[in-house]
Amino acid sequence: MRIAGHTLGTPEQTVPEALELFASAGLDGAEVIYQNGYRSGLAVGDEAAADEAARVADGLGVPVVGLAPYTTGINHADPAQRRAALDELRAAVDCAHRVGATRIRVYAGSWAPDRTDHAGHWERLRSGLLELAPRAAAAGVRLCVENHFGTMTQSAAGTARLVREVGSPAVRVLYDQANLAFTHDEAWPEALQEQGDLIGHVHVKDLVFTDPDAPFVASETARVKPEERAVRSRVVGEGILPWAEILRAIRHQGYDEVLSLEYEYRWHPQDLPPPAEGFARSARALRSLVAEAGLAPAGES
Repeated sequence: MRIAGHTLGTPEQTVPEALELFASAGLDGAEVIYQNGYRSGLAVGDEAAADEAARVADGLGVPVVGLAPYTTGINHADPAQRRAALDELRAAVDCAHRVGATRIRVYAGSWAPDRTDHAGHWERLRSGLLELAPRAAAAGVRLCVENHFGTMTQSAAGTARLVREVGSPAVRVLYDQANLAFTHDEAWPEALQEQGDLIGHVHVKDLVFTDPDAPFVASETARVKPEERAVRSRVVGEGILPWAEILRAIRHQGYDEVLSLEYEYRWHPQDLPPPAEGFARSARALRSLVAEAGLAPAGES
């Protein structure tokens, strides 16, 4: 299994600087945010920045393996806003192909419990992924739908349902057990029973609860505001998630690829060591967990 750094954890670095930090931390690759206005991301449609990232990544031996857009408009009821979201995801596919990435994180639209017309939003989401899938397949890229709060696939069951309804090998699940833990959705055995055979990408992070009985609340999709949080972020291996068991289980399900360290320093710097320290500690811990799970490291699988 290859271990990648995620530029969510490097908000003060440019993408080339983040790649250098990942190389110094002993990581095997990078997942790069695809978003305008973020220092450690690639701006939408900026081919020169993408080419520079690919050049630096190649020189360092830390390939860009994935992109992480933030668009949620794929299921929007306004046709113009939905088209803009689909266009951004098309641009992400083109950028992924340009930098050599093989996976793109996709939010399953936007959804809140107080909304109406679930069926209409779901159909726009499903048909949008069907529209994007051939382009992704032609580029050698997977669209990986994350089990993520604020979207239509907060749970593992919902994510699996969507991916099965789309029915394309270019649309897979992005498995993030930490998300499922703090939203009080499926525990890891149930989550993998629901979606384990569909996994195309994995986010790894860790946490502790400040109040395990507090109901989950989030008014945004990308992050949970400080006043809404009932958890604290932790370096992998220093929280509550049994990653050795989880890794052994996902390998049994057939996934033996990239583990992306989604170090949440952009959102919660007060919880975590600075990126240079945090990524190095996370990489060491995750390699130890991979070994504990009896799995082959990068280059040996």
